Formats: sequence, C-alpha cells, structure tokens
Amino acid sequence: MPILVITGTGTEVGKTVTTAAVAASALAAGRSVAVLKAAQTGVRPDERGDADEVARLAGAVTATELARFPEPLAPATAARRAGMTPVRPQEIAEAAAKLAAGHDLVLVEGAGGLLVHFDEAGGTLADAAELLRAPVLVVASAGLGTLNTTELTARELRCRGLELLGVVIGGWPDSPDLAMRCNITDLPDVAGAPLLGALPMGVGALSPADFRTAAPSWLAARLDGTWDAEEFRGREAP
Repeated sequence: MPILVITGTGTEVGKTVTTAAVAASALAAGRSVAVLKAAQTGVRPDERGDADEVARLAGAVTATELARFPEPLAPATAARRAGMTPVRPQEIAEAAAKLAAGHDLVLVEGAGGLLVHFDEAGGTLADAAELLRAPVLVVASAGLGTLNTTELTARELRCRGLELLGVVIGGWPDSPDLAMRCNITDLPDVAGAPLLGALPMGVGALSPADFRTAAPSWLAARLDGTWDAEEFRGREAP
C-alpha cells in the first residue's frame, strides 16, 4: 500500500487529524511518509494549511500542497473565483506517484468529500484514485446521518472498482449518544468494509509528542495501530 487516498464523507469530519494519526502510526512503525494535500482552500498564504498541520502533529513527514485558494469553497469554485489555475486529477496522481518513488507511504488528502470538484471539467479525488489505482480510506462522523453519507461514498467507490480499505470515525466523544453507539455496528455494514479506528474528539489539540505516542491506539493493525474494533464495540455499543 504505497499510496493511500484519504477522503471524508463531508467537511469537518476529522479528515486532517485522521491523516496525521495514520502518518504518525506509520512513522512509529519505521516507514517514511509523505503527505500530499491535493488542494487547500480557505487559507491565506501566510497561514498553516492541512499538510502543515499533519506535519506538526505527526512529525517527520514530507508535506506537499499542490495549490492554495483563498476562499473556503470547493476547489473548482475557489480557483475560478480567484482567477487561478485549478488542480486536475492527473496532477494529483502524478505528484503522488513521484512522492511514492521516495517514500514507503504517501497519504493523499482530499478536500471535503469524494466527489467534490477540483476543476471545471468536474474532476474529483475519485478520478485521481482511479488513475493511481490506490485504496481509499473513508473518514466518517460518528453521529446521526453518517450511515447515509458513508454508504453513498462506498457505493461510488465500488462503482469505480476502487478498494475501500476501511472506515475511521474521525471524532468519538466522551459521552456518545444512542445513534453514535449504534453506528459502531452499522458503519461496517453499510460501507462493506471494516471499521479501522476511532479518534477521540479533540485529539488535534494534544501536544505533538502526546499525539504521536497515542496515535497507534486509535487505529487498527491495518493502519499500523493497536486499536481493536471488537473491543471498542464491546465497550461502546448498546
């Protein structure tokens, strides 16, 4: 698995902190890691972007950002409004392949969900994953509504013949409600893929040292971690 594409079921589901956790766990396992942010939106030139945040939390990764657009919009819209050249799926695939030549693992982080448009032709992260023939990790929210968005994402991946490696819950609260606790069981069913982790809510606020120490405990062995889905389900499910 030299290249892993990481997408969310939508915005604000914990995609960047999950990418950081996957990177930190891989580094702890002795692998070299590169992180590619396909397009950063809503960030000024002097601000830290998602790739920078992954590097801050995870440690010694190669962080690359293909383009940055000032307004917090879909990449295609943000590029058009800024009068800037958009990022195209072919460019994402080429950049990821180049990074893979010098790293054990390349994490390609998208923007929002799987089918968010990157260019005026409607190119998406799914198109880049197809070009790379890379597996996809889906980051989902914990609460009500997540089953629908997760299943829609999984169906699109299957339609394209892409491997859904698994699902990670991007933020698990200290006091989950009934829907969240039921979703532990239902998410793997609707995705047709295993639950590969659950990040405690707010871990992005940890110090980098504490984040790196704890990251493997949030992810399953498939992602270089020690988290156990059955143990988690037995503890948290109703």
